[in-house]
Amino acid sequence: MRQAGRYQPEYREIKKTRRLIDIVTDPELCAQVTILPVDQLNVDAAILFSDIIMPITPMGIAFEIRDGVGPCLDTPIREEAHVKRLSVPDFVAEMPYVSETIHILRNQLSVPLIGFCGAPFTLACYLVEGGPSKHFTHVKRTIHGNPDMWNALMEVLTAGMAAYLRFQADCGAQALQIFDSWVGTLGVVDYRSHVLPYLTRLVAEVKRHVDVPIIYFGVQTGHLLESIAESGCDVIGLDWRVSIADARRRVPANIALQGNLDPGLLLGPWVVLEAHAKSILDQIDAPGFIFNLGHGVTPQTPVESLHKLTQFVHNYTKSRS
Repeated sequence: MRQAGRYQPEYREIKKTRRLIDIVTDPELCAQVTILPVDQLNVDAAILFSDIIMPITPMGIAFEIRDGVGPCLDTPIREEAHVKRLSVPDFVAEMPYVSETIHILRNQLSVPLIGFCGAPFTLACYLVEGGPSKHFTHVKRTIHGNPDMWNALMEVLTAGMAAYLRFQADCGAQALQIFDSWVGTLGVVDYRSHVLPYLTRLVAEVKRHVDVPIIYFGVQTGHLLESIAESGCDVIGLDWRVSIADARRRVPANIALQGNLDPGLLLGPWVVLEAHAKSILDQIDAPGFIFNLGHGVTPQTPVESLHKLTQFVHNYTKSRS
């Protein structure tokens, strides 16, 4: 959950002279940034340092990552002709720095490496809105007013992300995570009609080619859990708005859960943070759980709080086994 980033003094120092895209496309530097939180925090896995928008450029759409804003497009996709600009590239040829970075990491890491992509819906949101949005008016207008365009966009994004995830797994990623940051903006009916079929297709296409666990994480998705469980993913990530115990009752036992500490608690006193972490762990009475944050680490988070939290989770878990 944003393991590497602005909360790290070392990362902030690198960012003084290098843009995010410079880091991602420099295999040695990208590997360094990926490994940094593993060494600092003693976490149990590393996640490849990148951005969900990176594979969109080789698919045919230019963007820029603006500091404090995120991925932005000068010309949002609002017409069917715009969708036709997108195609599924040969990621091996177009993103060689990814394979080089993963090769370095697999040689240096002592923990598993997670690859990832943006979910088709969240990527479509960026492309249609032109950047982050509060209300997703253009997206919802497209879904209901121009369903043919929406379907065409989701189809090419689904095919593209399936190829991108397979590429990462072929390079050596040992698990894959799909981030659906904006999907909580939809109700159950729209999710099932306009998102779930594509997510299901994405998961199935990846699993047809590679045998690695697939994690799906969305924000504010408590009302969608039963639907998400139909996608074929192996793990569902939860934010802090739904309890682990409630999710466990609603999600089949063969699907693991991941989550779900509120990252804001890392800014408060240790006694409060410890109590919340313990409460989450105490809700687990069977295998199939990954302790994690319920969203990304915030820039103001003290590194010591993250290290102490990881240490507590390891020790508390061992004491219960």
